[in-house]
Amino acid sequence: PQKTSFHRSQTLGYKNGFAFARLPTVGIGGERLYVNQLSQAELNELSNTRPILTYLQAKEAPPSGFIPAHVAFDKKILKFDAYFQEDVPLSTEEHYRIRQVGIYYYLEDDSISVIEPVVQNSGLPQGKLIRRHRVPKNDRGDHYHWKDLNRGMNITMYGRTYRIVDCDPFTQVFLESQGIELNPPEKMVFDPYTEMRRMPMRMYITPSDFDQLKQFLTYDKQVLRFYAMWDDSNSMFGENRPYIIHYYLADDTVEVREVHKHNDGRDPFPILIKRQRLPKTFVDKKKTFPSCVLEISDQEVLEWYTAKDFAVGKSTTLLGRTFFIYDCDEFTRNFYRDKFGITDFQPVEIKKKPPEEVPQVIPPYNGYGFLEDSLQNCFSLLPKPPRKDVIKMLENDRKVLRYQVALESPDPEDRKRRFILSYFLSNDLISIYEPPVRNSGIIGGKYLGKTRVAKPGSTTENATYYGPSDLTIGSTIEVFGHRFVITDADEYVLNYMESNAESFPAATLQSLRDHFRPRQAVKETAKSDVPVQGTSKHELDELIMQVQEEMKLHKYLNNRNIREALLQCDKDDSGVLDKAKFLSLCDSLSVPANAVLVNKLIGLCSCGEDKINYRDFLRAFPS
Repeated sequence: PQKTSFHRSQTLGYKNGFAFARLPTVGIGGERLYVNQLSQAELNELSNTRPILTYLQAKEAPPSGFIPAHVAFDKKILKFDAYFQEDVPLSTEEHYRIRQVGIYYYLEDDSISVIEPVVQNSGLPQGKLIRRHRVPKNDRGDHYHWKDLNRGMNITMYGRTYRIVDCDPFTQVFLESQGIELNPPEKMVFDPYTEMRRMPMRMYITPSDFDQLKQFLTYDKQVLRFYAMWDDSNSMFGENRPYIIHYYLADDTVEVREVHKHNDGRDPFPILIKRQRLPKTFVDKKKTFPSCVLEISDQEVLEWYTAKDFAVGKSTTLLGRTFFIYDCDEFTRNFYRDKFGITDFQPVEIKKKPPEEVPQVIPPYNGYGFLEDSLQNCFSLLPKPPRKDVIKMLENDRKVLRYQVALESPDPEDRKRRFILSYFLSNDLISIYEPPVRNSGIIGGKYLGKTRVAKPGSTTENATYYGPSDLTIGSTIEVFGHRFVITDADEYVLNYMESNAESFPAATLQSLRDHFRPRQAVKETAKSDVPVQGTSKHELDELIMQVQEEMKLHKYLNNRNIREALLQCDKDDSGVLDKAKFLSLCDSLSVPANAVLVNKLIGLCSCGEDKINYRDFLRAFPS
């Protein structure tokens, strides 16, 4: 009756995301269960045997294997320092030579190699004296072993006896670990001839009466400086070159240094004559004596240059070059004033000859590229493109003046050809395009790419190009040998010139106004005409006549082609076409459908919104 909980214990649990079963510890009602519990001894036994229960009985480790000698002693080398004596029979300065070597014993295969360190410029074949192999010990077939090597002993290999004096620390530890008692190390013997060469040679010089040490201590770091010029203008490409002459008072030596300027085109060598004593007067010698290989000494020179030989305003010849001294520094003036009593140090003004101006001859224009662009090759090795007027390009971007021109030619077929001349205001370039005409036998398209066209008679020195002021109605322009006559222009040309009248001549503007005056009258008449709806036949005839007059200005139109194209599209001969198809035909035949009078005529000939009576329209284009 006292029990309040009657559920069974949970025997399924989760740990780290894995499910596992567990034994219940309490029964229904919460009573303690002792049936499924293990004693402490059983728990201890299970804890000891748990790895065996889980992983079975562990396998015994295999016994350690046998390690061969070439693996155990791999890269283990015994090194001994040794030397051998070599006889030198054909020399009076040395009778024998000591050569130091290194003896290497390889434990892995009991091989030996002898290597002598290489010395630069020794004149001896050095390096590997004995290659690595097992060296025979005697005639019985025995070989040298590491037990036969020790410090302070001689070893003979192939008839040459080596004296072992020392070994490295690894060799010493290894031999001591094997129970070998090592001899004390010896000093390495050096070659006596090499040591004698390293000693400085003794110089036997008889001291002079002049105390050079006193001169050095008195005048150390005191230098006389003279400014001189070397006149080399008589030679080819010669000039007056400035130099600085330094006279060192400590040892009476002279140095000549070059004076470089920015962009002088000369190699940056600062010294012309290095610091040395310069001879002034030589001893008389025979002319056949090879003086070019003579080492100058006091026996060959009677007099050396001294401080007395340098003065402002005088010339001095140093090693064959004559230098004119025109000035000196303040220390030099004080030294000459105190030492020699000279007070005249007036500097000499050096006048430089102005270089001759060579006129630049520009070669004739070869016709490739623009004239200004090709002209840059005459001014620089790395030509730069001519500067462009960026402000003009931005202000006149996409502004093009279009003209209709006719080819002036004795051939009647060429006289019928019509072209579109475009003048680009942003860069003053001209291009010519020929509209294609069907059955004309001439392929239309681009006739002239964008380029600047020079006027007839212009030269490369004074080149003049065609501009908008030269393009008037009826004028003739010459383009690379072809003459064109301007017959028409866009209305945008007149509007642009009227808005910028101050930039164009009055004659050019007046010619355009006279050309467009009939068109403007026709437009005003068309605007003041009655509406399209209810137009009489008389008014339609008048409008057709006006269109005919305007179409005379468009000489490139072929009325026969227009009539044939419209009749061919009307397959049922009804006299009516779709308006969209009609407008596309007009566009392909270059009919100015956007013109005011033509657009009004299309409106009068329309039958509803999508049909048009093309027969009335063809009355404006008689064949």
